[in-house]
Amino acid sequence: MNDRTDKIEHLSTAEHLPKIGEILLRHTSLSPAQLEEALKLQKSDGGLLGDILVRKNMIPSHEILRALCIQIGITYLDDIKSHEIDPKLVSDIPINYAKMKEAIPLQREMTERGETLVVAVADPFNDSVADDLRALTGLPIRLVASTSLRIQEAINRVYERSTTNLVEKIEGEFNDNYDLELEGPIDILEATEDDAPVIKFVNSLIFRAVKEKASDIHIEPFEKEFVVRFRVDGVLYDIIRQPKRAHAAISSRIKVMGTLDIAEKRLPQDGRIKIKIAGKDIDIRLSTVPTIFGERLVMRILEQTGTVLELEQLGFSEKSARLIEKLIFRKYGIILVTGPTGSGKSTTLSACLVKLNSPERNILTVEDPIEYQIPGINQVQVNAKIELTFARALRAFLRQNPDIIMVGEIRDKETAEIAINASLTGHLVLSTLHTNDSSGAATRLIDMGVEPFLVASSLLGIVAQRLIRKVCSKCREPHDPSAFELQELGLSRLPAGVTLYRAVGCPACSQTGYSGRTVIHELMVVDDDIRSLIVKNADSGTIKRAAVERGMITLREDGVAKVLSGATTVDELMRATHAEV
Repeated sequence: MNDRTDKIEHLSTAEHLPKIGEILLRHTSLSPAQLEEALKLQKSDGGLLGDILVRKNMIPSHEILRALCIQIGITYLDDIKSHEIDPKLVSDIPINYAKMKEAIPLQREMTERGETLVVAVADPFNDSVADDLRALTGLPIRLVASTSLRIQEAINRVYERSTTNLVEKIEGEFNDNYDLELEGPIDILEATEDDAPVIKFVNSLIFRAVKEKASDIHIEPFEKEFVVRFRVDGVLYDIIRQPKRAHAAISSRIKVMGTLDIAEKRLPQDGRIKIKIAGKDIDIRLSTVPTIFGERLVMRILEQTGTVLELEQLGFSEKSARLIEKLIFRKYGIILVTGPTGSGKSTTLSACLVKLNSPERNILTVEDPIEYQIPGINQVQVNAKIELTFARALRAFLRQNPDIIMVGEIRDKETAEIAINASLTGHLVLSTLHTNDSSGAATRLIDMGVEPFLVASSLLGIVAQRLIRKVCSKCREPHDPSAFELQELGLSRLPAGVTLYRAVGCPACSQTGYSGRTVIHELMVVDDDIRSLIVKNADSGTIKRAAVERGMITLREDGVAKVLSGATTVDELMRATHAEV
């Protein structure tokens, strides 16, 4: 038990026990038998009654506090409605003091003596809190009690609302532009203006990430420090290192922005932050995971620009783009785009949907998240909290008379079977799958439990892709390949007129040597021979060899072509792909 509980218990001396016992029995879940057992233990072993009740799991500590509040005539609150508290009430109370003393003003009330400030505290027996608040606010104080958890949560919510609205702060402070230059990390530990530096620190991180075209912000706690890293063009870079003590304030601020439960630090949580920067809508997907040193946070940044590129602009060859276009204009069947997370699958599907989008077609999509908002297409966002899953949305779509359905990802047997049945009943289905190459898609669906003949009957084509970084055109240098590099390219010598480049680094590319990304891909068209292999449940290697014999360009071969064209480097190719065995 803590000092506050000790103080409560000492008020409850031997002569008060019958009264406390009556209150506990009348107003809490404690039974007469439990109270009798606790009193016997106290008599035999000594100690505090409340300590015994809590240790024996007979009653939670907040019910003891409630009973003592009833005894001394102080109001106890089971819940604090933080949304009803006027943020102006906390303007004179530093947030650090509020958190340390666990006190939050609730309202001003009129009494016979004038206006009084009602304050919720976790320790109503600490006389110094009322004295301090009276000096800070200039008002008489009436204390009410609640649990530490409720008060800390209310403090974070109310003080967050007392700050300037995030969007207004962005537009007013940065004047709708990206002119943000960080001169090193803000030291929030030495700040004197309460939590304002924390807000500026988090806002600066987001601005810098958007400015540097980062796709993710990683905040990772370790034993003595936490590290902020940005993922730019698929690669993580260290940005800031700060003392570990600052991590709790940073994570709480971000969780408040994402409307997460800031008191819950033991379980993973997912949230969403919507802001506007330079007239652009930015959608940030927030994910938290508890680690041994604290919560690890990842913010995925999605610009809701609505601009979808053509397949050729994404990096597809003209031949592949024409072949994909031919496939997507089929009346029914399934087209899959495969690859790991962050390989551009959703972008490729969106480019296909833009080509298909026309008034005479009914196009429905279910996605998680919706990365591109396309006018004229009805898009549905998955919401696990209300059990709106891919499978449930798909079943509803089939009653909406669609021509084309896009499923953000096939994750399970139920979704796969509904998608395949839809494709076999006159619908074109576009979706993604997590496999390493195109030939593994069919075997993956079969592994999920889908019958091989259904997979073979429904599949039209499979695109496997990766994103590789493009070498910076402003600082790249010609490079003579070594024998090992030529071997990785599958060449004995460079073709005439071909120049390879190496990454150098300059201010334009933030000293990385690379700027932007492009697609490398392989496209497997499912013909009768491939279908026959799928029906026989052939392994992915056999299917791949058959596809290559029919002219399929593999991921590695497309990557080599990008290197020889000067778009990327041998090092980047080796990082993104493996040599064909």
